Amino acid sequence: MNSHESKVTETTSKQWLNLIDQLGDQLAVNGFAHDQADTFVANNYQLLKEQGYLTAMIPKALGGAGVSFTDMCAILVKIAQYCPSTALALSMHQHLLAANIWKYKHEGTGEEFLKEVVDKNLVLVSTGARDWLESNGTMKKIDNGYLVSARKQFASQSAIGDLLVTSIPYNDPEEGWQVLHFTVSMKSEGIQLLDDWHTLGMRGTGSQTVILNNVFISEDSIVMKRAKGEFPMFWNVVLTVALPLIMAPYIGIAEKAMKITLEKSKAKQSRPFHSTLLLGEIYNSLTLAQVLHKDMIAIANDLDFQAEERTGVEILARKTLAANACTETVTKAMETVGGQSFYRIFELERLFRDVQAVGFHTLPEKQQQHFTGEFLLK
Repeated sequence: MNSHESKVTETTSKQWLNLIDQLGDQLAVNGFAHDQADTFVANNYQLLKEQGYLTAMIPKALGGAGVSFTDMCAILVKIAQYCPSTALALSMHQHLLAANIWKYKHEGTGEEFLKEVVDKNLVLVSTGARDWLESNGTMKKIDNGYLVSARKQFASQSAIGDLLVTSIPYNDPEEGWQVLHFTVSMKSEGIQLLDDWHTLGMRGTGSQTVILNNVFISEDSIVMKRAKGEFPMFWNVVLTVALPLIMAPYIGIAEKAMKITLEKSKAKQSRPFHSTLLLGEIYNSLTLAQVLHKDMIAIANDLDFQAEERTGVEILARKTLAANACTETVTKAMETVGGQSFYRIFELERLFRDVQAVGFHTLPEKQQQHFTGEFLLK
């Protein structure tokens, strides 16, 4: 890349980030209202849709804006400082795109799918976090396809999703137990949403449980088959592209908590000795989270990497450490600000609730440590 191209890219990146600041007040007002009402951040999504954020990362050759993976992570960090739920829901859409962009760049597949996302401005819904290696549900073979039934929880943005990207286990008469991956329209007969997303935090993500009841899946819809319970090599790609995007909203939460705490601390006429120590602790925790996240983004290398087992292990370890650092940052911010932070009207209370979700993303800490330990013993 020559210097002119570098300057153009830098300017474009700043434009995408600056636009979030311009939309920020509206994103924040909407996000607060949806958090109070336990409803999906639909109007924030509409704002971002209209501005092209849902298709921004798709290559220009396929109709997208060609925004880099690194820049999309920065965009999500920025959005989270106005509305964490909007950022987290969007990260779920973006990580599905990132996996398909990786396949397009490295395997030459997925072109039609990515073009369709651009043409129809589709919202993608993932169930991968709960499915992991085993998946869940039942699959019955019929002529030209399958009938599938399942209960898929934590399906972010399912409230307005267009396509469900999911998987179901299937006992093949010849191959034995497999997990079949496919995409299906959320408007398909037999799909319904439960009104069950009433949670401690991230209330605006619209992550209702999706119920599939004898939904027809054509043979042509199956995009991947793998052995049930076994870790496929492609999962190293999925983890590497997904986790930097998913962690970005939590980095944004931690940064916002630091900003609020500094503002409150500077406004005080007198500060007890321990408050400066706490500020130092917050800064250290935030720095740790930011450095780890930056390292995760570097491993993803703007989707220019190969599927290697060690890559998945490295990204998972950094996710756990960054998650703990984000949680510690917000917890220390609450301690520093004091009793005022306990009020719901005060933004720090919401950030504290929202950051609690970070430990539930793939993989939770103890599962990650077990996974890493098994790898080290090979």
